Amino acid sequence: MLFNIQRYSTHDGPGIRTVVFLKGCSLSCRWCQNPESRARDRDVLFDERLCLAACELCPQVAPHAISRIDDSLVIAREKLGTDDLTALTDCCPTQALSVCGETQSIDAIMKTVLRDKPFYDRSGGGITLSGGEPFMQPEVAEQLLRKSKEAGIHTAVESCLHVPWKYIEPTLENLDLLLADLKHVDVQRFKQWTDGSAERVLDNFRKLAARNVEMTVRVPLIPDFNADEQSIRAISDFAADEIGVKAIHFLPYHTLGINKYKLLNIPYTAAHQPLDAPELLQFAEQYASQKGMTAWIRG
Repeated sequence: MLFNIQRYSTHDGPGIRTVVFLKGCSLSCRWCQNPESRARDRDVLFDERLCLAACELCPQVAPHAISRIDDSLVIAREKLGTDDLTALTDCCPTQALSVCGETQSIDAIMKTVLRDKPFYDRSGGGITLSGGEPFMQPEVAEQLLRKSKEAGIHTAVESCLHVPWKYIEPTLENLDLLLADLKHVDVQRFKQWTDGSAERVLDNFRKLAARNVEMTVRVPLIPDFNADEQSIRAISDFAADEIGVKAIHFLPYHTLGINKYKLLNIPYTAAHQPLDAPELLQFAEQYASQKGMTAWIRG
């Protein structure tokens, strides 16, 4: 189950890349910019601004879950079944209602990936698995990485590492680069903001370091969560001293994904303004450099 394949990407690993976005994540980060990626199944997004008041196509397709009241479309998402989601896909002429997620075979995905192999070869690019959390579909991740290596393509994975180690280990022999989130090392704060276990993430980092996996650490800097000097020191100390990372990227918080929460009809509980803290970003870059890491601020 995936929700996008993005070709010609230049921000998800070296060179020109094709990014395969797999659905499903075991975290619920308050600031997640791709909330449509969390569920393993398909999601319905609805933008009432695009909805045609006189249109009855969606209610006709799923009358037990969708109705029109006073020119407004009312969706009982919990009543939508598999057949409903299939019928609703490409039903709306304005895309006011859209279904996010589709199942593709490994061969179909690889056919898309291989289309751009000449660009990978010239630029040092390749395939990147992203999400969601790609290791939530471990067999899919393993097969895509293996087939890509067999085709001579550089491989990378973007991961939050909040999965059992047994999901990660089978992919390592075909993984060239891991782009891994290190959101926080404070157990309680991590749990409060992500509903997850920092211990699981940190333990996976240690196991990866013991296997000498090539890693770049990514740190999303989130107001009220980790966008402060104390948190940045702790994160950088772990990255440099415990797992020996050489490269770290700091990603300032932005709000480009807020509208998706409205489309999914779920609340957004993180800050409503982007991070504006140039002195803090300068501190993060300098401190990480002092720890012997190559540091970047990625907008």
